[in-house]
Amino acid sequence: MSLASVYLNRDYITQSAPAEPNAKASPNYLNHAYGWQSWLLTIDHKRIGLLYMLSVTGFFLIGMAAAGMVRYDLLKPSGMLEADIYNRMFSAHGIVMTFFFLIPAIPGIFGNFFIPLMVGARDLAFPKLNLASWYIYMIGGAFGIWAILNGGIDTGWTLYPPYSSKSAATNVAPVAVSIFITGFSSILTGLNIVVTVHRMRAPGMTWMRLPLFVWAIYATSLIQLLSTPVLAVTVVFLGVERLTGVGIFDPALQGDPVLFQHMFWFYSHPAVYIMILPAMGVINEVLTCFSRKNIFGYSAVVFSTLGIAFAGFIVWGHHMFLAGEGYYPALIFSFLSFFVAVPSAVKVFNWTATLYKGSITFSAPMIYAVGFIILFMIGGLTGLFLSNLGSDIHLHDTYFVVAHFHYVMVGGMVLGYFAGLHYWWPKITGRMYNEWWAKFSAITIMVGFSFTFLPQFYLGYLGMPRRYASYAPEFQDLNVLSSAGSTVLAVGYIMPLFYLIHSLFFGKIATSNPWGATGLEWQTPSPPSPHNFDKTPIVTCGPYEYSLTPEEAKAMAQAGGKH
Repeated sequence: MSLASVYLNRDYITQSAPAEPNAKASPNYLNHAYGWQSWLLTIDHKRIGLLYMLSVTGFFLIGMAAAGMVRYDLLKPSGMLEADIYNRMFSAHGIVMTFFFLIPAIPGIFGNFFIPLMVGARDLAFPKLNLASWYIYMIGGAFGIWAILNGGIDTGWTLYPPYSSKSAATNVAPVAVSIFITGFSSILTGLNIVVTVHRMRAPGMTWMRLPLFVWAIYATSLIQLLSTPVLAVTVVFLGVERLTGVGIFDPALQGDPVLFQHMFWFYSHPAVYIMILPAMGVINEVLTCFSRKNIFGYSAVVFSTLGIAFAGFIVWGHHMFLAGEGYYPALIFSFLSFFVAVPSAVKVFNWTATLYKGSITFSAPMIYAVGFIILFMIGGLTGLFLSNLGSDIHLHDTYFVVAHFHYVMVGGMVLGYFAGLHYWWPKITGRMYNEWWAKFSAITIMVGFSFTFLPQFYLGYLGMPRRYASYAPEFQDLNVLSSAGSTVLAVGYIMPLFYLIHSLFFGKIATSNPWGATGLEWQTPSPPSPHNFDKTPIVTCGPYEYSLTPEEAKAMAQAGGKH
């Protein structure tokens, strides 16, 4: 008897699995039939998660190509590209990576695929709404890509006025429409997950028995529901100003550009946690599995997750220390920005304590998880310099900010995404990937990442401003090093595309639980059946019981597993 079986009581509620539907008679045959229609019209949460995976990968490659052009330009002080083209490249990189990769990647892929499995449900609460959210995401993405390919946008991903004002000759309107439409995809996905977690948990799945990944996606969904409408209103106001000439944000029309910053960052700083909280949820699952230990301080991790979600709404003002927001508001936002580090520090402490004296196996997901912790800590600690009023005056809008942001978002979220991708790949596809290549890719990514962004901290300290197509000659050596590191980083990113696709055709067949993990998702076949569970499971203990011996696990299962 495996330790994982403790999580799934042998005494199921009597409920037969549904018979396979008749493809000609059942209106739901498209969920199970093969062919393009079965994918484009599916309401199976797992297939929708895979649709997100394909879409997100495409946007990631586009954003990565734009980043490559940015680093190419910075190889020499005078720049390799025209300044206008450079502006369009870094704007395209920021818009695509933020709105079409970082925000939807983990909730759209792993949230869709695994939340119902983890809570013991057959699907998400609103399957058709789930499919609609993917279509809305694709429509929004199409507007964004059209704008980039047809003249581009040069405002940066923040769309600050007056760069985005009516007088600016740039594709603001289609990008604003793109962001507006895509926001509805986030709202619908968040609504679906919140309702699913509240209403569709298996019998015995109490709130304090939820896997921590579920808690992370749940907290993320709350942020999406509360903050995304603010962004929608902001881009609507921007569109109204451009169409009618009514002054809202444009100072030339008696508008207030700082008002735009307040509204934009009231969404966009919580959006930082929309990006990073799901990755933290992935790390919780991976660390416990590959250290063979219960998570240290489950309740503390849960409340720190909710604390991060709350604190994200009260620190937006630290983006405007130099925008004239006032001395006393700046002091308050500076204090609150230090405060938000506390729940993040709780998580790092709990992860470290979980690893302590664990039986650690450095498989590929674990390497990504450990890399996440290291890079996220660097990103978090350097954020304290930007929360301090005095040091932020010097570091504001320098490459120090670029490095800090990428250590949190790329070093954090992207490594969390790859950790989850490798951890759940056998469950998603039923195939094992080449472990050697996966480890090599993980190490390559972290080496390339370090050579790309560590020099940028020093460049920012020396005063090199970001968003400039040219720079002082004394900065060239560090910029060349950074561009060389980005090449290594790109190779590391591309490698999984090859060995994961290779595994689909030639990989070893995966068992239902190749990692020996706990959790309901590992009690299903690999890949799971369309209806997830043959019988409704009854949950009788917490999600992480790695410390039990086989004898204790058997005794708990026989006794009803009260925990």
